[in-house]
Amino acid sequence: MVRSYNRKIILEDGGEYYGYGFGDGSDRVCELVFNTSMVGYQEIVSDPSYTDQAVVMTYPLIGNYGVCDDDYETNTPTIGALIVREYNDMPSNFRSTATLGEVMKQYRIPGLCGVDTRRLTRSIRDRGSRRALLTGADTPVEQALRILRQTAVPTDAVPRVSCKGIWYSRVPNEQYHVVAIDCGMKRNIVRSLNRRGCSVTVVPWDTPACGIERLSPDGVLISNGPGDPADLPPVIATVRALRGRYPMFGICLGHQLLSLAYGAKTYKLKFGHRGGNHPVRNLETGRIEITSQNHSYAVDPESLRGTGLIPTHINLLDRTVEGAECRADRAFGVQYHPESAPGPQDSAYLFDRFVAMMQEEKSHA
Repeated sequence: MVRSYNRKIILEDGGEYYGYGFGDGSDRVCELVFNTSMVGYQEIVSDPSYTDQAVVMTYPLIGNYGVCDDDYETNTPTIGALIVREYNDMPSNFRSTATLGEVMKQYRIPGLCGVDTRRLTRSIRDRGSRRALLTGADTPVEQALRILRQTAVPTDAVPRVSCKGIWYSRVPNEQYHVVAIDCGMKRNIVRSLNRRGCSVTVVPWDTPACGIERLSPDGVLISNGPGDPADLPPVIATVRALRGRYPMFGICLGHQLLSLAYGAKTYKLKFGHRGGNHPVRNLETGRIEITSQNHSYAVDPESLRGTGLIPTHINLLDRTVEGAECRADRAFGVQYHPESAPGPQDSAYLFDRFVAMMQEEKSHA
């Protein structure tokens, strides 16, 4: 007996893709994007940068190694939805403590499997990211389009996912103290700093410059996170006030915010960069790094002129800016994720560079 489809997504251009529901059964309006990673679905589901987005996984089999307690990137996942070709609800992994579907149900994340993800990915690639409604299979298209038109595009993703108060991750024999501005930060950023002898104080996204100064950091990190960087004037103002006073490192959204603080501009990409296989050239060394990425916006290269920032990395697929720095201020940022776990490890040296900047600053103090 052929099982009938019970769920579908309806795109804002009227396109319909049918499948079977897993995880939570609620309806959800999301921005539709795709990710080309072969592994790491737990990290993707728990990455705050995917807030309000429905992620289409291009790798066909998802769920086969379950979910592990130690692999979350945030305590409370906020991804909009997950769309896959084949979902496995019987994982085989000695570390697994739950199935992916169980976790998605716990955090009210709807899922859709059985979808032709190749066709859907081509649609996103050719026509760009669009909003979509994940709903029941019997929902009329006209009703879905009306819901999409009436649902406002959210601009408060970072305030929703940022921490609500200061928290600490200290290490024995601390060498450096980093204050991290949490715009939706992944846990492995903190772990990457801890492994290098850095105690980390994590502050909410809207912490003013004076609040960070009172913490006496050796360096300041601006984290990744969801949404449009132009929606975050408080962070831009804080970074602008602190630049030149402390070594600064921006990751993904943090790179965009750092660039905006110096006077550059950002723009939205057609379908963004998401996956663990983007080649990026380091313009100083000529070395090509295979990188993990997750972003919808990029820094306009022309707008960097006259800002004091110079580009340091370029994406070899579409020539977008992947990194920029102001050497005089010991400030730099990269668009990709050097902390990616699991993912390419080519770019972990960037944390070492940040540590070296703090060491140099201390030696001149």
